[in-house]
Amino acid sequence: MVKQAQINRATQASLWQQLKPDSGFTIAIWLSVLVHLIVLSIKFQPELKKFKDSLPTLEVMLVNSKTKDAPVKADVLAQANLDRGGNTDANRKMKTALPTPNQKVQEVQLEQTAITRSAAQSAKLKAEEAREQKRIEALEKQAQELMTQVKSLQKVPSNPTQNAAAADPDQGQQNTKLKTPLDTQDLIAAAKEIDRLEALIAKEQDEYQKRPKRKFIGARTAEYRFAMYVEAWRQKVERIGNLNYPEAARDQKLYGQLQMTVSIRADGSIESIKIDRSSGKKVLDDAAKRIVQLSAPFSEFPKDIKKDTDILTITRTWTFTQEDALSTE
Repeated sequence: MVKQAQINRATQASLWQQLKPDSGFTIAIWLSVLVHLIVLSIKFQPELKKFKDSLPTLEVMLVNSKTKDAPVKADVLAQANLDRGGNTDANRKMKTALPTPNQKVQEVQLEQTAITRSAAQSAKLKAEEAREQKRIEALEKQAQELMTQVKSLQKVPSNPTQNAAAADPDQGQQNTKLKTPLDTQDLIAAAKEIDRLEALIAKEQDEYQKRPKRKFIGARTAEYRFAMYVEAWRQKVERIGNLNYPEAARDQKLYGQLQMTVSIRADGSIESIKIDRSSGKKVLDDAAKRIVQLSAPFSEFPKDIKKDTDILTITRTWTFTQEDALSTE
């Protein structure tokens, strides 16, 4: 027993001696712990993005019925077995008529943008009509003032000396030689002034008659007669535009919106084409102008429009979509 106790004490003393801070064994242990910590802290993780891009997508169709037996050869994957169904032998898949959430949000945003732009267009067209009406009223007022001046000059007596002689024969005889030259000069001047004013009135009336009667049409048209004509115009430019969609826009994946005003004469010919708001892409702006020129001439104005309109000005927003299609609104 004494020997065993001595051996145990000797062993403990040897261990404590090995575990001293300056002993080689202690240093080796700490180095081992440090190396293990470093190794455990390193993470080897491959870049998954490359694999994500290369992984094929899995299309699963949701069916509204199921059968007990699975089909021998499935056309698509679904959440349940379906070995029959449908009312046609053609290989068709049911599609929902509802748009995707992203598409619905885009449509709402486009609709709100169109409403805002339509209100701005209507305000602009109303302002142009108001300015045109003011010019017409000013011209009519000027013509009335000129007519008033002419009438006042026409009231000048043709022979003032005769009127004076009738009132006082003696006095009239004495003043005839003195006043006749002066009255003649006044009459000549008055006649010239009348001729000048009449010529000015004729010129103003001629310019007024020559001024074409314009009608400005925005995105929203209240009158039925204009709405029918503008709708037919829209359908034609969209049909011609989609048949002659710009190849440069398709190749370069260009799409966007622009606002353009087209003025049409009563015979259906184009008076002018003006880009009010550019799309920012010259290819699309030039394509819109070219489509209008290809679509001309348009239909002649019907009688109910022609009676009070010489030129119809149509302002529309043109959209070149990502599906390589043209629409106007």
